[in-house]
Order: sequence, then structure tokens, then C-alpha cells
Amino acid sequence: MTDGSIDTVSTATSTAAGQSPSVQVASTLEMPLEDARIHLANLSAQKRLEWALKQFGQGFVLTTSFGIQSAVLLHMLHGLDGGSVVPVVWVDTGYLPAETYFYADQLTRQLGLDLKVVQSTMSPARMEAIYGRLWETGSVKDLETYHRIRKVEPLEQALDDLRVHCWASGVRSDQTDYRRSMAFLDLIRDRLSLRPLLDWTPKEVFYYMQEHQLPQHPLFEKGYSTVGDWHSSAPDGGGASGRETRFGGLKQECGLHLPGVLGEGI
Repeated sequence: MTDGSIDTVSTATSTAAGQSPSVQVASTLEMPLEDARIHLANLSAQKRLEWALKQFGQGFVLTTSFGIQSAVLLHMLHGLDGGSVVPVVWVDTGYLPAETYFYADQLTRQLGLDLKVVQSTMSPARMEAIYGRLWETGSVKDLETYHRIRKVEPLEQALDDLRVHCWASGVRSDQTDYRRSMAFLDLIRDRLSLRPLLDWTPKEVFYYMQEHQLPQHPLFEKGYSTVGDWHSSAPDGGGASGRETRFGGLKQECGLHLPGVLGEGI
């Protein structure tokens, strides 16, 4: 287990003259992007992770929220040859439930994760002093500002520091309307984003966790099917379930998985 600092040495190079970062990253693939998507569609979830590790080496990381279903992808990484040295990037907003911090510590110890904890350069107290409690206004624009400050910008800085070419996440196509349009591999803000579990169902996630005796997030037993920040998460009920319970029902995405460049399209 590491100390959570972002201090790894990576292999990415500076952008070549005349090339956009997107073109440069895509050129590291051994095949055209569309062919890579077709190839990944025929692999198991763990084989998709293995493919990315071989393809990108030190330029590959996994991101996690330590949410309700995060243990699956983390366990798959743990089982890969060389998986123990893949950085696991966790964006800690400073507003997570106590149960999530407990769960993060539990899984990090159990799976021997090389955890990199990243946070905004602006403290929660300073943000609230300047902008107010952005999640309480009922404004989508204010939520987008919150997500940019606390999630998107810290993640992008961490991926820059780690010189990442490709990052994997546990998103699934059945979670939101937008995620139904995702591919197994996409360009997101000038990097490739891999979604090994994109075609999985909640039932497959549940049975995988049972088969491998993985611990559930403490809030799962309290009716949560998804969890993020304490102020923007709720248990299923009242006609809402899954991502409908997030952000007061105003939006489904926090911006991490959208293609916009920072403030645009999040």
C-alpha cells in the first residue's frame, strides 16, 4: 500500500509538433480505434484490462470512486499479472460519506492497491466561502461548477502528472442515458478511456462479488445502489433508483466521463 502521493514515473512524451494530444494518444494504438473497439467487444472484462496494460504499460491507470460496485474492477486488476503496480486514481472531493472512506481503506488493504488520492487545490471551506454551497442552489450550472472544481480538474491534473495515455473506469451502459452511447474505448479530453464493464448488468456485478467474496459498500445495505458525495446521493425510493437518485435529480453525470474540455460539456 502506498502513501497516496502522485509520484510515479511514466513513459509518455511531450506532444509532437503539429499534433493534437488526441492524435498523439490515438497513434499509440496498434490498430485503428474502431478496430480496437471491435477487438475489445470480443474479450472478457478482465481481458480488456489485460489488453490495456500490455498496450499502454506505465501510461495506463485505473480510476475508482470506491462506490457501490467499485470492488469488481479493482478485484480484476488485482488478479492481473502486473496489476499490482497499476496506479489506482481516486478523486476525493472532501464531501464523501464516512462509509466510503472506510470502504476505500478496506479495499486498498485487501487488494494491495497502489492508490493515488487526488483532491482539488481549493479546500471545501474556501470553495464554500467563495461560491457558497453549490449543491444547494438547484442550479445545473452551479453543479457543473462544483464538479469542475472538485472532480474534473483534480482528475485531469493527476492524469497529467502521471502522464496517462489510457484510463479505465467501471462505468456501465445501463447506468445513464449518456452511457448507453459509450464504446469500450473512447477519446475523452485527449486521452483514451477504457470501459471494461460497459456491457455488464447489475446481476453480473452482484454475482461476481458473491463468487469472489468481495465486501459490499456499507451503504448498500441501507438501500443505496449508487453513491457519490454525501449531499448528492440518496437511497433508492420514491420512484427514483440508480443514477436518478444523484444530484437531486438535476443531472446524471458528474462530468468525469464526458468529452468536454474541463468547463465545457460537463
